[in-house]
Amino acid sequence: MPLITPRSTPRSLVRSSRRLRVALLAAASAGCLVAAAAPAPQPLGIGDPLFPHLGNPGYDVLAYDIALTYQGDNTKPMDALTKIDARTTARLERLNLDFTHGTVRAVHVNGLPAAYESSGEDLVVEPVQPVEAGAPLTVTVAHTSDPRASREAGGWVRTSDGLAMANQADAAHRVFPGNDHPADKAYFTFRVTAPRDLTVVANGRRVAQVEAGDARTWLYRTAQPMATELAQVSIGRSAVVERTGPRGLPVRDVVPEADREALEPWLKRTPQHLEWMERRVGAYPFETYGVLVADADTGFALETQTLSLFERALFRDGDYPKWYVDAIMVHELAHQWFGNSVSPRTWSDLWLNEGHATWYEALYAEETAQQSLEERMRNAYIASDGWRAAGGPPAAPKPPAPGQKISLFRPVVYDGSALILYALRQEIGKEAFELLERRWVTEHAHGTASTADFVRLASDIAGRDLSAFMQGWLYGEKTPAMPGHPDWRSKAPAEAQPSQKR
Repeated sequence: MPLITPRSTPRSLVRSSRRLRVALLAAASAGCLVAAAAPAPQPLGIGDPLFPHLGNPGYDVLAYDIALTYQGDNTKPMDALTKIDARTTARLERLNLDFTHGTVRAVHVNGLPAAYESSGEDLVVEPVQPVEAGAPLTVTVAHTSDPRASREAGGWVRTSDGLAMANQADAAHRVFPGNDHPADKAYFTFRVTAPRDLTVVANGRRVAQVEAGDARTWLYRTAQPMATELAQVSIGRSAVVERTGPRGLPVRDVVPEADREALEPWLKRTPQHLEWMERRVGAYPFETYGVLVADADTGFALETQTLSLFERALFRDGDYPKWYVDAIMVHELAHQWFGNSVSPRTWSDLWLNEGHATWYEALYAEETAQQSLEERMRNAYIASDGWRAAGGPPAAPKPPAPGQKISLFRPVVYDGSALILYALRQEIGKEAFELLERRWVTEHAHGTASTADFVRLASDIAGRDLSAFMQGWLYGEKTPAMPGHPDWRSKAPAEAQPSQKR
């Protein structure tokens, strides 16, 4: 649940390689490259209406291989090497990567040194020769990964004994270069070297561990593609608690060593959370799951793929009712289906992630703790017009405030979007709604999907066109009448407060 405060202004990243630039200019004078005719480097994007400079055109990333060397001090930049395997979708004389808050030392494209410079939050790379459409593309960037930033900036989170990641929505490129938009999912490999007394855990399964002197290198690999915003690497004095979930699923939780015993009552609940979700939407979509408890003041929980991030205080401070903590654990687990396996096509489709996670959070609280779903939805309905006025309708949210990009996570994308699902269930009936949920996560598994895709599938299952019904719920300035509850009324609150969940 993030505390929304202004972000710091991004710093300039890198300077172009003078030697390579001179070499390229010399080649241009020989007729190999007409550098003088090329436009000035500039940040690009794939046209996301909320984050116009996120993502980059001209290529599709297939895999990332990210190597990090951590020396044991979370206040110093780490040496890093990021290798990106991609395929081109257009002829590229230049290519852009999203990257900021680090120093670039060298770039190679298909094995050859390339010139590079920063423009905004993009790293603009100029290969020795253009890469033709449809050709394989390998970009290797030697760089630093810098954990020194404010909490609000996102990216690395400094814990009491190391590091973790929190990259949503647009902060993965503060950690490593890439195509930082959920529309371009890829496979990930992490190679992390750290002192021997520390434990490293990352997305996916551990496939190797090698010791050399006082250091240990850990290798993790994902079995399914992942959006950059969901990447996770944890480094610290951690205990890894292993158990078995439904159908033999490996479950591994990562917690501070000192809290291992005290957190066990919470950790052992994960298998039953998995069973509860599987009864509603089908088999868990990834190769492993677990919770990562970080000793850090994050102010939020985050659904990083296969390893959901929680702050220690949620479990240890006693500030929240037990039923609420339990339900928040289910919220992040539900994201593994809604948001992680089925990722948003654009950030305007965020309501599909958060609306569904909030829906299952609320449904679980009703079934296990007698917290009325209908009452929660009625309260959301009362506040809905105010939320829409403050943040825009659920499927057409207002852009985040300048310098405060995570202000996108407003109440309208949480309970305001779960309200859409409640209205849809009221309209088409419980049986059709539950079928819709299962087909949604099955038909779009490990891909991306849009709001229009959801409306089409709902219409198919209902046996009638639901476009007109869904239009007002998704895009209306005012909340439509709730089916089955003609007495419900919405009114604007005095002041709509930003949400603190993700």
